[in-house]
Amino acid sequence: MQFVSTRGQSPAVGLSAAIAAGLAPDGGLYVPEMLPAARELREGAALADTAADLLAPFFAGDALESALPSICREAFDFPVPLRPLGNGDHVLELFHGPTAAFKDIGARFLAGTLSRLQAGKDQDLTIVVATSGDTGAAVAAAFHRQPGVRVVVLYPEGRVSPRQAHQLGCFGDNILALRVAGAFDDCQAMVKQALADRELQAQMPLSSANSISLGRLLPQMSYYAHAALTHHAHTRRRLNLVVPTGNLGNAMAAVLARALGVPIGQIALATNANAVLPAYFNGSDYRPQPSVATVANAMDVGAPSNFERLRWLYHGDDAELRAAFRAFAVDDVSIRATIAAAHASRGELFCPHTATAVKVLQDLRARGAKGDWAVVATAHPAKFEAVVEPLIGEAVAVPPALDALLRRPAHAEPMAADYAALREVLLR
Repeated sequence: MQFVSTRGQSPAVGLSAAIAAGLAPDGGLYVPEMLPAARELREGAALADTAADLLAPFFAGDALESALPSICREAFDFPVPLRPLGNGDHVLELFHGPTAAFKDIGARFLAGTLSRLQAGKDQDLTIVVATSGDTGAAVAAAFHRQPGVRVVVLYPEGRVSPRQAHQLGCFGDNILALRVAGAFDDCQAMVKQALADRELQAQMPLSSANSISLGRLLPQMSYYAHAALTHHAHTRRRLNLVVPTGNLGNAMAAVLARALGVPIGQIALATNANAVLPAYFNGSDYRPQPSVATVANAMDVGAPSNFERLRWLYHGDDAELRAAFRAFAVDDVSIRATIAAAHASRGELFCPHTATAVKVLQDLRARGAKGDWAVVATAHPAKFEAVVEPLIGEAVAVPPALDALLRRPAHAEPMAADYAALREVLLR
């Protein structure tokens, strides 16, 4: 299969080349030249096997094709349970990996692909990644001490939780954390600028591990497929989803899985006060905005990169795209209230991002939504103890893997929100 840019000004490339590059030369995002036909997937298969079956057409004819089953087994070695909440509601828990966030799944898969592509090369590959909280730690954990690769992580200083910040700086070795005096959108813009800098690329191979990378996006379809197939096997009904989203990568994976024939029903998008997507789906023009800080900080994105891919999938037809989805913004007051009420009434613990999706589902049910729904739980609440614990009046138990990271010393270098400063660091 060949892959092209969403902007249509770059030549088609194979999957390995698209993953290695991260971003297309014209600044667009790589997408398949055409979507493969709907897949017949096995209900009841293990997650790794579902992933390999689902992704096989994208790897067909590529140098990585024979390694796909092994990559899937390496990446998908922890559970992603679909847990019932009652009355047709469920929660899809994606936070049981080493850094307690859903980003572990895509990052570990990407590490499996790039490690194989990098084998035998003389020059190290530099992965430059922007994070609004969870991506950076997942990427750092996946690539830590991996030969031939160094990782540079940019995060907005003061706009991630204390535990997220500690995770980002606790690895050392081949991982460098940069705390940027700006917003996530500044970090993301600098990463894109570096990947498009041909003079820099001539001096050092660069790639990305953000959701702009196909190596992150494609494997994220797998947990949606596994959950929907498991649900369908027991109920013969489609599973509807509420996906908390910032940069639109996680939601885009659900959209692609549905397009490939996975039994997914409606997909609702839940955002925080950064309401660019709800405004668009309510009929306004798509207008990126400066991001604002919220308690659901991993979704503090004012210019969601994967919107380009969403538009590509719907051939740029805004009317058709708006008809296919709904998007809702949830403010901090409502996020906090949802966390407190869920714990008080049912003993449930949700991180701020998951609580955003829970609130959207509650509102959908109040408006008469039928069928079976799952909210996507993107991170463990222990990563946001400063928000969650005052609301529930007790400490949140820390998962062992996260606790081990928090016990390590951490350091991050300060950096201005300026591309020249990043370029200097990369060349250092």
